[in-house]
Order: sequence, then structure tokens, then C-alpha cells
Amino acid sequence: MKLLVRNLDRGTTEEQVKALFEEYGTVQWCNLIMDKATGKSKGFGFVEMPKIGDAKAATKNLNGRNVDGSKIRVKKAEDKQDTE
Repeated sequence: MKLLVRNLDRGTTEEQVKALFEEYGTVQWCNLIMDKATGKSKGFGFVEMPKIGDAKAATKNLNGRNVDGSKIRVKKAEDKQDTE
């Protein structure tokens, strides 16, 4: 299950996010979205967890948690729809 993680502190690293989610199960991959101009985090990213139960547990337990001074938001990522 692909999860969207928002409201991350700009200093939070991909490794830190991955470690948070690994408390609830296997993380297939973790990807923070970076600003091309500055090379810094845009404050959101995605986490893929292969087991739906693990992903739901992570969402329930991490949504609203204070991480590096920011209250993060976690939810199931919506599939991008082409509007063309």
C-alpha cells in the first residue's frame, strides 16, 4: 500500500521516515519529494508498505504524531489520474 506523508519538517531525512514506518512492518521504499532548486525536502513524501495490515497500522499510529517539531499527516496515497 502506498502512503502519502505530509507536513514533514524540511530537515527530516528519508532514513528517519523509513525508520518510523519500519516500527509497523516492512517498508518496500520511501521517497521524499525534493525541491530541484534548493535540493531540500518539500515537506512531503511517499512510503510503500507491501502488507496492507502493516500500512494501516502505521497510518493509524503515525497520523498526527509529532516528528522533529511537526505534526505529520499520513494517509493512503490516491492514484494520479490523467485528465487529458
